[in-house]
Amino acid sequence: MQQRSGGWKVINKWLEDKELKPFKFQEDAWKAYLQGKSGIVNAPTGFGKTFSLFLGAVISWIDSHPKDYSGKTKNGLQLLWVTPLRALAKDLGRAMETALQELNVSWEVGIRSGDTATSVRAAQKRQMPEVLIITPESLHVLMGQKEYANIFKKLHTVVVDEWHELIGSKRGVQVELALSRLRGLKAGALKVWGISATIGNLDEALEVLLGPYHKDGIIIRSNLKKNIALKSVIPDEIENYPWAGHLGIRMLPQALPIIEESQTTLVFTNTRSQSEIWYQALLKADPMLAGALALHHGSIDQELRIWVEEALHNGILKAVVCTASLDLGVDFRPVDIVIQVGSPKGVARFLQRAGRSGHQPGAVSRIFFLPTHALELVEAAALKAAINEGLVESRMPVLLAFDVLLQYLMTLAVSDGFYASEIYEEVKKTFCYQDLTEDEWTWLLAFLTTGGDALGGYDEFKKVEREGDFYICRNRTMAMRHRLHIGTIVSDAMLNVKFLSGGYVGVIEEGFISRLQPGDTFTLAGRNLEFVMIKDMTVLVRKSNAKRTIVPSYQGGRIPLSSNLGRMLREKFNEALSRKTSDPELIALQPLFRLQEELSHIPKDNELLIEQIKTKDGYHLFVYPFEGRLVHEVMAALLAYRISRIQPITFSIAMNDYGFELLSDQPIPVTAENAKMLLSTDNLLTELQTSVNATEMARRKFRDIAVISGLIFQGYPGKHKANRHLQSSASLLFNVFKDYDPDNLLLRQAFNEAFFYQMEEARLRETLERIAVSRIVITTPEKLTPFCFPIKVDSLRDTMTSEKLEDRIKKLIAVNG
Repeated sequence: MQQRSGGWKVINKWLEDKELKPFKFQEDAWKAYLQGKSGIVNAPTGFGKTFSLFLGAVISWIDSHPKDYSGKTKNGLQLLWVTPLRALAKDLGRAMETALQELNVSWEVGIRSGDTATSVRAAQKRQMPEVLIITPESLHVLMGQKEYANIFKKLHTVVVDEWHELIGSKRGVQVELALSRLRGLKAGALKVWGISATIGNLDEALEVLLGPYHKDGIIIRSNLKKNIALKSVIPDEIENYPWAGHLGIRMLPQALPIIEESQTTLVFTNTRSQSEIWYQALLKADPMLAGALALHHGSIDQELRIWVEEALHNGILKAVVCTASLDLGVDFRPVDIVIQVGSPKGVARFLQRAGRSGHQPGAVSRIFFLPTHALELVEAAALKAAINEGLVESRMPVLLAFDVLLQYLMTLAVSDGFYASEIYEEVKKTFCYQDLTEDEWTWLLAFLTTGGDALGGYDEFKKVEREGDFYICRNRTMAMRHRLHIGTIVSDAMLNVKFLSGGYVGVIEEGFISRLQPGDTFTLAGRNLEFVMIKDMTVLVRKSNAKRTIVPSYQGGRIPLSSNLGRMLREKFNEALSRKTSDPELIALQPLFRLQEELSHIPKDNELLIEQIKTKDGYHLFVYPFEGRLVHEVMAALLAYRISRIQPITFSIAMNDYGFELLSDQPIPVTAENAKMLLSTDNLLTELQTSVNATEMARRKFRDIAVISGLIFQGYPGKHKANRHLQSSASLLFNVFKDYDPDNLLLRQAFNEAFFYQMEEARLRETLERIAVSRIVITTPEKLTPFCFPIKVDSLRDTMTSEKLEDRIKKLIAVNG
């Protein structure tokens, strides 16, 4: 019986000495691990998921070497620990090293990521540590080395941390492909485990992780409930609180006492620009926070981010304003309060952030919700209801990502080469490529060797040589270019920001900086900076004392509402309509609800509200599906197209997470009789392609696909191509394929990604099907309502004008009484 094994006893004794006791799920994981099983461990943040698998490997090692486990060194790579964030690696490594020292196990823990020094990498090449913590990209870099198979000779376990974050992304596909190769090298004798917080499709997450081996896999659930205390901060005067907004600065006076009364606080915002604004506003409101307040987001210099993480860990800081950069499992023990500014737009994201406080077993996670506008309080009530019901979003896995597969095949080609038939069998065992056909596989190989039908005349696209079934890259220039960009999963083009006098500040998107003139001032990493020039893809700046600066906008932008939260939102409006509610948020909003009901209607969860309003701007049609910004954007374009077929008409479109607006200079012919026909699923795909510029969307997606697949070389370090050059190169290739190679798989992928990710075609279809069985309520208010006001403000924000947004909103309020 495993509990009596020598290793188990050593671990139990170690825990007893620390006055600790393992949770049942940890012991279940150790037992399953010792039985040779693979699977997923599912437990809330702060309950020791890491040790449920790490200690399983240690127990197995002690059992295998009962007499000399403490003296055995240089044993080769035993355990590969894949993490999605570099920031997690250091904290994980520290926790593992402490445990190994106390257990007297002579394992070395190493870290491998883009930040790892060249000298450390060289040392690892000579002698691999027993435990290697690695990012998905760096794992592919390892596989691009000559004789890479030797690295993994002793490997017996791969653990994929935060699997719920990787699944549904191309980085998750990278993990799937790496696992397929490792299983091939180990002839299937490899234990693969995932660590996951709760997601809606945990069974499917297991299948994606293990592929065809999932039937023998196991999901170990902790059955431990994370106690979350969510408290909404209600504005003092709800009638005067903005009906629309996205910054929440008006709530600063209520946020300050929360920060001052707690030991350490994380202030989560949804965007980097919002975090910069809140950081500056907090310092201005309370200068005593200087030195005790820090800023943390993905565009800040890595050294500064690490310092912030260390300072949090050691309890030096009073508060940190942050974004999703601190969402994941870095262990900040001192944090006792979390403030969420604005709706996180998803249950899973909210749970992850709440779990940053009370990060110990049994501790209560205390989180304050600060609305950025009045109606966001309904989202807070919806969040509480969703958490109580255990409604957490699913993460849909990526299918047939040909760009990632081409990059992976090139990685194998620049290392030792590969046998196509062998790799095809391995790749087919992944979830992503289980439906890959032999014709598609043949096309991919031909694309690597000849450039395909359209590019066959250009030598630069003939990257790989074929020798029967064997494929290898012998061109040193091609191999070097590829190695520079192994693991590239494209994000927006970023430029380094440095002081003229030397010193690194962070990174910023090229799209933002290209709009600045020398002398303009902007804020980054909490500093006011003057833009001097761009040189060698680096933004040179000097410090500025300017009082007014521009806050960078980032393409990450506004997160769309999840379908789960949208459903709970509709239910909460239903509850508000009945007036029978105990939610403090809904009670506080009663004045707004009464006004909405007087002017128009509050829709039940089986109703769709449409408001038709005439103002001096023209004729407005407001529709409220409560399905999130992305769905509404496409739905608005579809509805506009269908209306234009009834009569010639021109629209401007605006949307938010609650609904969308069509604005025209003539009456809009939507009636109770034709509304359902206009919002039906009939000919949906065909009409979507016509109504939304699908070709333009696909063209934008193709740029990323072209870079990932290696079609476009991004340039050598320090001499990256400008984003506009990448875009023009991609557009040229897109046009060539469209005209001369219409069956090109990368072209097909671009259209698929535009439809299923950007347009959210599946979710749009579900929404239209729901509307088909709902009652449509059309009202004609005499002025703007509380529901439509936020959409109208969003349309103002996107309009070019010299008039301040605040002044324009005040005018709107004055007109609407």
